[in-house]
Amino acid sequence: MKKTSFTKIPEFKTRAEEAHFWDTHDVTDYWGEMEDVKIEFLDEPRREETITVRVQPKLKERLDKLAKSYGINLSALARMWLIEKLRQADKSS
Repeated sequence: MKKTSFTKIPEFKTRAEEAHFWDTHDVTDYWGEMEDVKIEFLDEPRREETITVRVQPKLKERLDKLAKSYGINLSALARMWLIEKLRQADKSS
């Protein structure tokens, strides 16, 4: 049986440098460097209340497109904007 040799993972100066490295390299070349880790997934906090906001279809399409460009869903974008506006209102009062 042939012994597999593994390449050493380099040291990275920034997360961007590390991200680029893993985008352009195959993780299986580095199995010998990998360590087992224990991860725990926490339950997402329950949302206690729901509101409905009715908007025109074109507005919803624009919001959805913008949210996707940020890598989030429309509800997350709306929630972020509501929080931002409430903080602004708190500062001005």
